[in-house]
Amino acid sequence: MTALITGATEGIGRAFALALAAEGHTVTAVARTERHLRALMTELGPGGSDGEHDYLVADLATPDGVRTVADALTATPYDLLINNAGLARPGPFADTPLDQALPALRLNCEAVVALAHAFLATARHGAALVNVASTLAFAPQPGQAVYSATKAFVASFSEALWYEQRPRGVYVMALCPGPTATRTGLHTDIPAALVRTPEAVVVAALTALRRRRRPTVVPGRVNALLAAVTRHLPRTTTLSLLADGPKATVPQGPRG
Repeated sequence: MTALITGATEGIGRAFALALAAEGHTVTAVARTERHLRALMTELGPGGSDGEHDYLVADLATPDGVRTVADALTATPYDLLINNAGLARPGPFADTPLDQALPALRLNCEAVVALAHAFLATARHGAALVNVASTLAFAPQPGQAVYSATKAFVASFSEALWYEQRPRGVYVMALCPGPTATRTGLHTDIPAALVRTPEAVVVAALTALRRRRRPTVVPGRVNALLAAVTRHLPRTTTLSLLADGPKATVPQGPRG
């Protein structure tokens, strides 16, 4: 299997790359920093049965970066695309400069749509698309208005694609992790039961990928339960709980 992963040098993207390479699949990693990509290639080791691992340097918050990766997806059909790269700018929306908020829209939404379109244009029967969203897709958090909204878009977009692509035999997943601890740590007072490691998130995703039953996957039983509950609570209740409750420190730069 050949897989292209965006935001592949950090967190969930890196865990995907390592897990897929360990299973013998061939990985193309996408990120902004070539030095980090070269280090990842060393970790991945020899390529899989479909060739050597490779990387693309691209900033997916820019049109040129999106074009570079979309061209690669069009030129060589991949078995799996993992749209993982994302950007958050925490803080009250009205106090956030617009030139910091708009890149999150471009990376979290526009790039996801463009790369999904390029991938699906050449996707063969059995191919799969994983779009990384968040549990905030189900319950927007004040102080992360743009990020929450973009992840709601990704989840909704993915669920619709799941249904559209079923007749073609192409599986689409909205992966919605909760708080995730990275290598640099998760500075938060969130209960430990809600926090997953990137590796645990990837295990849940790959298990669901093999089964291909559901369009939306929420790793962790507690997170899955809370995601289900928040769909039925009054919106004012969930907003108050998220505004007043413990919060994770959200990464402020693009993943990868």
